[in-house]
Order: sequence, then C-alpha cells, then structure tokens
Amino acid sequence: MGKEKSHINVVVIGHVDSGKSTTTGHLIYKCGGIDKRTIEKFEKKVGYNPKHVPFVPISGFNGDNMIEVSSNCPWYKGWEKETKTKSTGKTLLEAIDAIDTPSRPTDKPLRLPLQDVYKIGGIGTVPVGRVETGKIMGGMVVTFAPAGVTTEVKSVEMHHEQLTEGLPGDNVGFNVKNVSVKEIRRGNVAGDSKNDPPKGCDSFNAQVIVLNHPGQVGAGYAPVLDCHTAHIACKFSELVEKIDRRTGKSVEASPKFIKSGDAAIVKMVPSKPMCVEAFTDYPPLGRFAVRDMRQTVAVGVIKSVVKSDKQGAGKVTKAAQKAGKK
Repeated sequence: MGKEKSHINVVVIGHVDSGKSTTTGHLIYKCGGIDKRTIEKFEKKVGYNPKHVPFVPISGFNGDNMIEVSSNCPWYKGWEKETKTKSTGKTLLEAIDAIDTPSRPTDKPLRLPLQDVYKIGGIGTVPVGRVETGKIMGGMVVTFAPAGVTTEVKSVEMHHEQLTEGLPGDNVGFNVKNVSVKEIRRGNVAGDSKNDPPKGCDSFNAQVIVLNHPGQVGAGYAPVLDCHTAHIACKFSELVEKIDRRTGKSVEASPKFIKSGDAAIVKMVPSKPMCVEAFTDYPPLGRFAVRDMRQTVAVGVIKSVVKSDKQGAGKVTKAAQKAGKK
C-alpha cells in the first residue's frame, strides 16, 4: 500500500483455492469455478449483506473485466449493489469507483493497538501500530492497556517522516520516554490518558456466530481469539442465550451448547490480561475471530465489557507526570 491508507477491501477468490483459505474453510465446486451463491451464504453468516457487495468475474492475467468489459464471458450481465444509492456496472474499476468514501473516526478518543515494540539505538523504545480511532501526537500522555503503563509521546513518525499527528488508518511508530520494551508488547492498546484511557477487561459479552466447528461448543470451551492485534485464549464462561442470527431475538435461554450455523450471546473470560472494547464504542476493537484447529471456527462482535480495576504495573513515568502538570 506504500504511503496510502486502506479504504476498501477487494477479496480475490481464485477458482483453484476457492474456499481452501480461511475465507470459508470449505471446498467449493461448481463446474470447476466459484459458486456465487455459496460465497453469499458465508457473507450472510458473518453479517455482510450480499446486496452491498458487487461480484466481478475477472482475469488479471488476461485483463478480463478489469478496466474494460470482456467478450469472453457473454453470460455475465454485470454487477449491481445497493448502499446509499443503487449502482450497476461490469468492471472491477467501476465497482471500485462506486464505493462510498469511508469516514475516519477522528472525533473518538485514541485507540492504537500495538503491532510490535522495537528498541532502537540512540532513540529508545518505539511502539508501532495503526491508529484505529482518534489522534496521536508528540507531547500527548498515553496509557497502554492492559500493561497499565503511562508515559509521554516524544514524537510520531510514518514511513521515516515526522508527523504532527497520526490519524485513523495511519501506520505509525512513536517514541516513548522511560519505558522498556519488556513493559509493553504486541496486543497492548495505547490511548489518551486524559480522554477515556483504555483498560484491561475481566470479561466481556459477545454475539458469536459459529461458522465451521465439527462438534458442539459449550461452556468451558477455550479457543484463541484474534481481536485487533491481540492473540489470546478466551474461555466461553457462559452461554447466555441462543439468538436468531438475522433478527437478534432470543430463541433459547442458557443453551447447553451451540453448533455450526448457530448464533449466541456468550460471556467470555480471557486467560491473560486483554484490552477490548464494545463494538458500538470502538468497532476495530470490538470484533474478533475465533481460531481453533488451524481454522476460523467462529466470528463475533463484543456487546459489553467488564473493565478491570487491576491495571498491570500501574507505572506512570516521570515524563508523564511532568507533562500532566503543564
């Protein structure tokens, strides 16, 4: 992507590996090709409306339907999608042009999940990650959760260029004072210490949709959750209720188990300190994938979080104390 920010997702599904990846986890056959209806079924499972997603048959090698309409597929009548307005077209370029411009959540408090933490000679500790919400700038006092470390940001950089501020979508590195690389790590979340600082969680309730699990899932199941940059085992502590996937209405209270195709509200307890947020407050920190048996077995969105009062080391650096007095 170079210096560009990612605004859209283009999912490419080849006829050879259709379904073998984590996109579906199933083999899909239809005359040696891809069954649009099967892909739509999986989209519905994870909460996407197929009417919002154009399907474009293309050949990058031959250039079919990339920029110009191809004569090699007379059966193809074009794509159609319904969002704010109804759009139609035939090529991938037209589909990209028809995408609504996304808004960036700069008005929300800062949330920046760490992808890595580096120690750079002559500079110090440099956490890196993508700004999901809010802004980060030099002089800001940030708190890392669930580590519970508070310090001042010296400077912010992107692609070796200093920034006055990092905005949502920016992949930034920022230099912090008096913090060791051993104190913060991938999966921690940085936030403004003066504006709804992030905290660890004791538990959270989530709406979970089971996509592909060979057996039954009950209380005590402890798979790995991939939520933002965190990769932590979480226990299904309680199955609160089974719900209708499309309406969200309860269909069974306290079910003993759920299986593939089911949706449920589940109370989850992380095995290690973890920072997550409700999807309605901070969407990038409120959605997750459930990984087990080397595949994605379920996906979910977080409805509510029980925040932890235990904040890791609870360290506040001298730099943060000085900055707080300014």
